[in-house]
Amino acid sequence: MSQISYYTAEGLKKLKDDLHNMKTVQRPSISNQIAEARDKGDLSENAEYDAAKEAQGLLEMKISKLEAIVANARLIDETHMDNSKVFILSKVTIKNVVNNAEMQYTLVAENEADLKEKKISVDSPIGKGLLGKTKGEIADVQTPNGIMKFEIIDITR
Repeated sequence: MSQISYYTAEGLKKLKDDLHNMKTVQRPSISNQIAEARDKGDLSENAEYDAAKEAQGLLEMKISKLEAIVANARLIDETHMDNSKVFILSKVTIKNVVNNAEMQYTLVAENEADLKEKKISVDSPIGKGLLGKTKGEIADVQTPNGIMKFEIIDITR
């Protein structure tokens, strides 16, 4: 059974663009490589042919997975979002209770996560720990080094 995932308009567009590129650019390119390798003669000892066929198989697998993700993707309507609790697309300011370090993250879908842009997945340990919490609450986050406690300072969009 496929899992429904929620995306921003930007994230869903990126997925669809990636899928389009795989189908219209990469797939024909690999087909051309296979045709060129086939033209070189004996396929039983043709490493180029074997490599191109393997690349084709991997690409088709990626296309299939991405098609399933896009088919089960749902667009998030940001206009009806509630800022009283942490949900997907919430911009959350948190404070580490132990060292008082403050951080700000936006919770996003798994495929949109990018730590450089301070976007963390709702499926990550911190994301799971923050979901559903309100301003002022302490979130216990399970990490490999034990439980970390974060105080929710602010929730915005």
